[in-house]
Amino acid sequence: MEEIIQREVNVWDTYVTKKDGNTMHFDIIAPVEVSDAEIIYNYGKAYMKMKGQEGASLSSKQCKLCHIETLKPEWLEEIVQKGYFIIEMEGCN
Repeated sequence: MEEIIQREVNVWDTYVTKKDGNTMHFDIIAPVEVSDAEIIYNYGKAYMKMKGQEGASLSSKQCKLCHIETLKPEWLEEIVQKGYFIIEMEGCN
């Protein structure tokens, strides 16, 4: 786990239209080694399902690689467990 602490992560900026028509904005945080966009989209879809928003479209139109950032300790446990971390920005509740 020590080697993960030193890593950088990709931040994928994501905007999805919810079932009620409002926008859900969240960031998907994943290790830089995960470069396959389909994997990232699947992370986003898993999160959306957890929030009761399954079925919404998630593709390059809604989810884009934004920047690279240093991994924050509070993200580590979920990234080790699930492969990703979600930062809820707007309309996620």
